[in-house]
Amino acid sequence: MTPAYEYRHIVSFEETNLVGNVYYVNHLKWQGRVREMFLRDHAPDILGELTRGLALATLRVSCEYLAELCAFDEIVIRMRLGELTQNRITMHFEYWRARDGREELVARGEQQIACLRREGERLVPVPVPPSLRAALKTYAV
Repeated sequence: MTPAYEYRHIVSFEETNLVGNVYYVNHLKWQGRVREMFLRDHAPDILGELTRGLALATLRVSCEYLAELCAFDEIVIRMRLGELTQNRITMHFEYWRARDGREELVARGEQQIACLRREGERLVPVPVPPSLRAALKTYAV
């Protein structure tokens, strides 16, 4: 199996709805969190580039829900590179509930982003920065 970037999370009450399960939009929020932590851990120079005009624009995001999550569930979110083209990155996410030494797949997701640069009021496509490209290739499907 291809290595994955992993992020561990404990579900809190604030992430659940009145019924007691995780509100669906939180899965998408966690994708963004995983993406940010990946940049921090593997391509920190990109964080500086974001203040100098680089934009990582989310083009598409999805999540397929397989099982419910509740408060205090421990989840492991694994991200892998699906596809890397000129200026677009597609990432695949798996959400695993960790309990009693076992894992259960509870959701799958996908996100596509474009690398753009701000030029005045416009955003223009730019190639994926080399450091980000190299970091992502480690986790290619």
